Amino acid sequence: MHAFKYHRPSSVNDAAALAKGEAKLLAGGQTLVQTMKLRLASPSDIIDLGTIKDLAGIKSDGKTVTIGAMTRHADVAHSADVKKAIPALAALAGMIGDRQVRAMGTCGGSIANNDPAADYPAAAMALNATITTNKGKYEAEKFFKGMFTTALGAGEIITSISFQVPKRAAYTKFKNPASRFAIVGVFVADFGGSVRVAVTGAGPSVFRQADMEKALSAKFAPESVANIKVKQDGLNSDMHASAEYRAHLVTVMAKRAVEAALK
Repeated sequence: MHAFKYHRPSSVNDAAALAKGEAKLLAGGQTLVQTMKLRLASPSDIIDLGTIKDLAGIKSDGKTVTIGAMTRHADVAHSADVKKAIPALAALAGMIGDRQVRAMGTCGGSIANNDPAADYPAAAMALNATITTNKGKYEAEKFFKGMFTTALGAGEIITSISFQVPKRAAYTKFKNPASRFAIVGVFVADFGGSVRVAVTGAGPSVFRQADMEKALSAKFAPESVANIKVKQDGLNSDMHASAEYRAHLVTVMAKRAVEAALK
């Protein structure tokens, strides 16, 4: 690991002022610290967001659940407010990594990092989330740009994420047995008249599955998606799963998500 300067700002404005050049923001550190240990990243400065109290917390008003960017996965998983309003979101948080990862990793850090196999981007996309930063607001649809790429600009810091409360929803994933990242994960959200289906793990970035959304909007039932074949073009292919297998898993996970949402 290379030498760096360590900062503990007390406000978002202070953190943004420090976020210049080769500096990096530290949320939960579940990706950044590992890449630094492997010398794949060598930031000049580390800006620890953990001391900014305003960035953590959960609020629910019946229509949306707003989660502070520095809220830990474990807190989301155990939140009574989240369990009541969007049980699928609490369940998703409880599936992330292991106990140690859930105790350190953050909602905002996961969304800002946009790992192709991360879980939260699927929730943000399916639940039509609004990502709020120190400079503005983004619809989830316009926030995720590609592998490890988002709409965030220089000095821009996520402050909270607001998820719309659906009529019913569920998230299922076929996970890597070691890392527990999603080889394929599918989040299905029924808003009573319209359905959103978001897929993670299968491609370079999270995406919506329009054919499944149309079918489920007409009839919210497992059989509506059971025979929908997903094209493998552009999907990930690696040592864990081929593009062809991932395409197959999207359909399988979508069917299971609908079944779970109906329980």
